[in-house]
Amino acid sequence: MPVLGELSGDRVRIHTNAVQAFEAWREVDQTFRHSYQGRMNWSRINGVQYLYRITGRSRKSLGPRSPETEQIQADYTAQRTRLRQRRARMAARLKELAPINRAYRLGRVPKMAAGVLRALDTEGLLGEHLVVVGTHSLYAYEAAAGIRFNDDLIATTDIDLLWDARRKLKLALLDTPDSGVMGILRGIDPTFAKSRRDAFRAVNDDGYLVDLIRPLEVDEMQNRLHGVGDDLDLEAAAIMGLQWLINAPRFEHVAIAEDGQPLRMVCIDPRAFALHKHWISQRNDREPDKRRRDAMQALAVAIMAKQNLGLEFKAKDFTALPLGLVQGAKDLARVARTAKR
Repeated sequence: MPVLGELSGDRVRIHTNAVQAFEAWREVDQTFRHSYQGRMNWSRINGVQYLYRITGRSRKSLGPRSPETEQIQADYTAQRTRLRQRRARMAARLKELAPINRAYRLGRVPKMAAGVLRALDTEGLLGEHLVVVGTHSLYAYEAAAGIRFNDDLIATTDIDLLWDARRKLKLALLDTPDSGVMGILRGIDPTFAKSRRDAFRAVNDDGYLVDLIRPLEVDEMQNRLHGVGDDLDLEAAAIMGLQWLINAPRFEHVAIAEDGQPLRMVCIDPRAFALHKHWISQRNDREPDKRRRDAMQALAVAIMAKQNLGLEFKAKDFTALPLGLVQGAKDLARVARTAKR
């Protein structure tokens, strides 16, 4: 039974237009956020006017009033205005394209997941500290490959975020609103709350789950790693077998959400995804129904990686893998070469 379907020519063209428009908007948005957030004001101190750059709670003096500082303010204000106007025009274009994307049924990423990933991307966490793993990764893979996975492979009501603890997520989130990751989630949906049973999980009133996971450390007692913010925030769950995923190559692509708006997704390399799913599908401590689905996802992504993206399961690409996964690479490579979708 085929597990993949390819997009038609019109849908590929429309999807490409949406991705290009989003990438152009995001470049301008990132420039604005990085260099033109805040404002410049004059403040009088002891009878002398000073130019200050104000960003959030930060306030930096650029020097006393002079032709040079007046030019700095004029240039900054003019460029900031131009960028805001350009960003607004590009955002309007994306809004115009959204109903077209929906009409062609290009929107795939669930609305709530898209909201979470957009917020994390805005905060600069996606791809730097947090990476999408699990079933939601398939939306990025299929967008890149121009195919569609069958619904039974992608249906899920939770999103897994892998925390790269090497990048000191706790420090990165000190300036985020309302206490770290939970604050970000509540900004999307105020009904999100930390699970009473699982400290790594947030759940909203619709039952949508956001799980924060990380690799199991060699010595958990000496290297006890918490989540971010205070006790009200999420604490990453330590899971065995994730360490090599941290070192796996990243895979980034633009997908389209159910609302018709594009979003950036950062996952692990699809071959790494397939190998991990193949490995856990053979674990006896995993529920049988989940093992079957893991095996189906591993096969589907392996076929897509080879036949649509041209990615090979070469030994040199997997030198850091545990021995238990190396055989899986050989098996998946053989199937991916010969499989009919």
